[in-house]
Amino acid sequence: MDDEGLTPYPDWIRPPVGGYRAEDLDRLPDAPPHTELIAGSLVFTAPRTRWETRTTGLLHGALEAAPAGWEVWRSMTVVLDERNRPEPDLMVVGARADWGPKDTSCRAGDVLLVVEVASTESMERDREVKPRKYAAAGIRYFWRVENVDDRPVVYTYELDPATDRYTPTGIFHDRLKVEHPFPVEVELV
Repeated sequence: MDDEGLTPYPDWIRPPVGGYRAEDLDRLPDAPPHTELIAGSLVFTAPRTRWETRTTGLLHGALEAAPAGWEVWRSMTVVLDERNRPEPDLMVVGARADWGPKDTSCRAGDVLLVVEVASTESMERDREVKPRKYAAAGIRYFWRVENVDDRPVVYTYELDPATDRYTPTGIFHDRLKVEHPFPVEVELV
């Protein structure tokens, strides 16, 4: 087969011995948007569907009710440790004076809540892998949103400090109404 005209894979596609580190993510030339680092490996996410985009926007608007001193971020990564830097769909992050306009991530200790809007492609990571890693990093609240008959269903969790694991706090089908981490109420349509 003639390879003429084909572009070779970039060198960074082959991970270094021991895998990538969190700081490497900012130095990968031409990495696809929304590339995540999970256990030292690069994870390329599939394009978002209309349903995922709409659901993320709906929840983003609801989370804007965060108290003063907290910000809602989307499409940013969080450094959990040196080998894990996922990109939650949404995060509620404590405002810090030392953040600059070119920052591409935050630290897990600054995050109050992470929200993952699961897709077919990301379901296993969003149900099993990421919650374990978020809990191990000490992020207090986690919400997972799934598509059930083209409607969002929100599963909410809080970190149990005795076990360092998430405990379910609710399943919301038509309306999300919670008091923690702060009052949020939104119709899930």
